[in-house]
Amino acid sequence: MIKRMESTEKIKNYKDLVVWQKGMELVKNIYQLTNEFPKKEIFGLTIQMRRASVSVPSNIAEGQARHYTREFMQFLYQALGSLSELETQIIIAKELNYISASKEFEIDNQIIELKKMICGLVRGLPAD
Repeated sequence: MIKRMESTEKIKNYKDLVVWQKGMELVKNIYQLTNEFPKKEIFGLTIQMRRASVSVPSNIAEGQARHYTREFMQFLYQALGSLSELETQIIIAKELNYISASKEFEIDNQIIELKKMICGLVRGLPAD
């Protein structure tokens, strides 16, 4: 469940960020999706997709804990990189017939939404 904050509320930590919450949803969806992959992929595509997805909210959390905007931005860009990596891995999974076109579409939409949110957050950060 995503907790949306009122505009008058102050962000206390990364858990208050909707982008982090949506990143956590993506992680859960990727874990559920990869549970259906062939067992031979456990040390291949499965682990790569899980690591890339976990990297997204992890980088958002670590960046938000930093003292300087420039550092936060660096971690947000790393989260964007992980989303692009995951996007490629989703295409591979579809090409290998591990996921359906509808699942690919669903995850792609999550990735696109997160990319937009992260880019918006970067644009909205104050200069150091």
